[in-house]
Amino acid sequence: YVRFHLISPLIQQSAENIVLFDTFVNILSHNLGEPAYEADVAQLEYKLVAGEYGLIIRVKGFNHKLPLLFQLIIDYLSDFSFTPAVFEMITEQLKKTYYNILIKPETLAKDVRLLILEHGRWSMIDKYQTLMRGLSIEALSAFVTAFKSQLFVEGLVQGNFTS
Repeated sequence: YVRFHLISPLIQQSAENIVLFDTFVNILSHNLGEPAYEADVAQLEYKLVAGEYGLIIRVKGFNHKLPLLFQLIIDYLSDFSFTPAVFEMITEQLKKTYYNILIKPETLAKDVRLLILEHGRWSMIDKYQTLMRGLSIEALSAFVTAFKSQLFVEGLVQGNFTS
């Protein structure tokens, strides 16, 4: 089991940055779908999570091939690219996801409660309105470059690994 948390102070600076980060993580997951398929067949699991303060990368499975899967994810992260069609598809999916959160009373109540309790938190309404105003491909590219230049990394490795 390997877990890395790529933390960046950039994410919480604005609602737009949070939406750009969600878009980035979803596009990265989409890009990894085909190349990581063989790892899935070989019973290796991976998950990319858009955490509150950064990207969480989790991989687990047989230890002798786990570094190869992790290296694949890091390669796609470092050489991040996307097409305008994928950008449009992911932003449309995010609009639906955010809207679905807003129409469910229990998730909206949780969001409002956390907004009251946590300093510097952006509400789902802010994120949805930002996304509805529209994002540009250039803004996403600039955000990803800035995100990769301001990272702090925490990691945890458990299992049959040598130091």
